[in-house]
Amino acid sequence: MKIAYLIVKNRLLADPDVISFLNELKAAGADVYSAALGLEQGTALLLSFGGDGTFLSAASLACEAGVPVLGVNLGRLGFLSENDIKGLVKPLLAGEFTIENRSMIEVEVPGNRPAKFFPYALNEMSLRRTGTGTLGISVKVDGEQLPTYLADGVLVSTSSGSTAYALSVGGPIVRPDVDALILAPIAPHNLNLRPLILPLTAEISITCHDRKGAAVAMSLDNRDYVVANGESVLVRQAPFALKRVVMGKSNFIEALQTKLLWGEDVRNTQ
Repeated sequence: MKIAYLIVKNRLLADPDVISFLNELKAAGADVYSAALGLEQGTALLLSFGGDGTFLSAASLACEAGVPVLGVNLGRLGFLSENDIKGLVKPLLAGEFTIENRSMIEVEVPGNRPAKFFPYALNEMSLRRTGTGTLGISVKVDGEQLPTYLADGVLVSTSSGSTAYALSVGGPIVRPDVDALILAPIAPHNLNLRPLILPLTAEISITCHDRKGAAVAMSLDNRDYVVANGESVLVRQAPFALKRVVMGKSNFIEALQTKLLWGEDVRNTQ
């Protein structure tokens, strides 16, 4: 079996647990290599060592090739990289896992595409102001015009990303297996403006206007770009899903309680 691994933080290259993990795979006959320069033909699995940020980088390497990604949590939160490194090798080699499909989004910039633009995201895409003024944001959903947003920006999130940036701007928590998109303003200046849940099949057109003509910052997961003021951006479902390796039974509600302290209340402990 050919297995790739991705490590973003250099300190993890010398981590004894990581070294032992990789050596155990090699001793079992696996062809193990670093994916720092990309994936090789015939790769059966990509290991992500780190936190959710590293997992997002691994997803960008693996999604188009259809290579499953296993997140090994050596970071802080670990929603995507949920697996502890201890005792992971044997069940992995024994095939004691399932593969779930996580929906992704595709972003199109019909005008001037940013340099080195990779158009897919697992969690979310966002457009944000770079100047000091509030943006006027025009949004169309399947061709239907929404009221103009006056805000610092706007984001479109998948259900996987509902516990990431979308959560920070007041979006709803959505179970990852729900086929939905979240459209949410960032720091809106409209008191009655709320996040909107849309079908995964929706096509969203977004145009941001800065009164001083400043460019707009665009991010796709953990990658940053710049688009021109007044440039339209299209967001739709990607033509493929990310294959995510799940060891045992993944419990989303338990993860919310342990990682985000959902429902934490002194009355719940009595």
